[in-house]
Amino acid sequence: MTTQGWLQLLFLLALLAVSTPLIGAYMAKVYGGGKAPGDKFFNPIERVIYKLSGVNPDREQRWTSYALSLLGFSLASLLILYAQMRLQGHLPGNPNKFTGVPAALSFNTAVSFLTNTNWQNYSGESTMSMLTQMGGLAFHNFVSAAAGAAVAIALIRGLVRRRSTTIGNFWVDLVRTCLRVLLPFAFLVTLILISQGAIQNFHANKTVTTVTGQQQTITGGPIASQEAIKEVGENGGGPYNANSIHPFENPNGITNIIEIWGLLAIPFAFTYTFGKLAGDKKQGWVVFAAMMALFLLTTLIIMPIEARGSPKLTAVGVTQTVTANQAGGNGEGKDTRFGPIECGLFASATTHTSTGAVNCAHDSLLPLAGAVPLTNMMFGEVSPGGTGSGMYGMLIIALLSVFIAGLMVGRTPEYLGKKIQANEMKLVVLYILAVPLVILAFTSVAVVLPSAVGRLGNSGPHGLSEMVYAYTSSSNNNGSAFGALGGNTNWFNTTLALCMLVGRFFLMIPVLAIAGSLGRKQRVPVSAGTFPTGTPLFAALLVGVVLIVGALTYFPVLSLGPIVEHLVGKF
Repeated sequence: MTTQGWLQLLFLLALLAVSTPLIGAYMAKVYGGGKAPGDKFFNPIERVIYKLSGVNPDREQRWTSYALSLLGFSLASLLILYAQMRLQGHLPGNPNKFTGVPAALSFNTAVSFLTNTNWQNYSGESTMSMLTQMGGLAFHNFVSAAAGAAVAIALIRGLVRRRSTTIGNFWVDLVRTCLRVLLPFAFLVTLILISQGAIQNFHANKTVTTVTGQQQTITGGPIASQEAIKEVGENGGGPYNANSIHPFENPNGITNIIEIWGLLAIPFAFTYTFGKLAGDKKQGWVVFAAMMALFLLTTLIIMPIEARGSPKLTAVGVTQTVTANQAGGNGEGKDTRFGPIECGLFASATTHTSTGAVNCAHDSLLPLAGAVPLTNMMFGEVSPGGTGSGMYGMLIIALLSVFIAGLMVGRTPEYLGKKIQANEMKLVVLYILAVPLVILAFTSVAVVLPSAVGRLGNSGPHGLSEMVYAYTSSSNNNGSAFGALGGNTNWFNTTLALCMLVGRFFLMIPVLAIAGSLGRKQRVPVSAGTFPTGTPLFAALLVGVVLIVGALTYFPVLSLGPIVEHLVGKF
């Protein structure tokens, strides 16, 4: 890997080292129940929202009420977005006169943005009106991320409270996350993107004549603002089909690194928030260390592989080294502004989170490099995962880890002074098995359906990787893809949407149930047999459990896909 590549990675790590405690401490005050920065500005706005919606912000909810509020809000927002897309041809804010979106595609897209997946079986610049983009899709970019944060905070409350029957108020957590965390952060990133050349306007598409005499359509729209919340909220779906490769979304190297930092900042900051709310910063740093170890593990695999390039080309004498005239490495599917190294860094970051934005074609990655984003998602999006979802995912792994440690020493496992018993472990198992079940089940059906196989862009092992990637991405609410798959069919629109729903709500509900169960418990005193969880050893155990669970679940399908493709050498 080049010196430039190392410097970019080190600069990103430095940004995260600075932002994690700053943002994390701020979020701890936002969710802590006391005074928080910006109260004089935000409190009046929140009071108006609560009054209009009939919410009593001082009334906390049991986990069942919290879950019902989450599901009710999700159902209502799903139906509204679906109707908006179907009727967009009759609504204002449509200067390009786009017609309504077909039913199956509207269902897939509505579910996709509801679940923070942002899988897109369409070209945004030629399908969605500006009203749909701003009032529908961008709205869900905020609230879907906020819902994940709310569930994470509810689980943290369940861990740190004693004999409490409530875990907070969903509506308060949702509103405060949108107003106090996502909006300010997205506003800051928007300003940076605009300053570097990302467009922000309300212009309709314009046809212009280029210097060579060709006709070209220049698209307009509020791009920078949607790009900002797309990264900050770990959403991923962009207004352009080319996503973050498009220069209107990602103009240069500065915006590229800012977008990578933006999609990682809040998930990593949640670890510091956890430590502050738990009253033990070591607990937060242990989770941070485990997340960072997993992130660096695969990032330091994909970047050198892509920088090295294809051995097939090297064997026939093609130079793939970095020169003044070429970026070097594997140039297929890359933008020459970024090259293969920045592609590898972006690909790793976007699939370690639930973002799914891309600045290169993942389908063009070398086989083992392509296995990295696939593996990142198969880890369960916990390193650092999505806004809140990565935090509660890693805490579920922590519960599993202390259970395993308890079996080793013959004691009832404990985490933060709470005994982890049969009820919690049943819910943990449900959480861990739900996503692999739908990924492997739907993939196994799809690979024997001629209509589904016919939509693949490749055959053989790479074709299997395309199929597995689609179901893994949707089930883990990521949204990126091996783009050669033609997913705009009734089969894929329906089954991928079902995977998104399972990957979102079949995980959130067990998490809330665990939060309610743990919140009712009293803390037990630390004894000689208590396994310490604020140590490097526990961080290593967390990493080991993630790797072992992932390998036991997915290694066979990885062997038949990218690993076989690498061994065969047809790339």
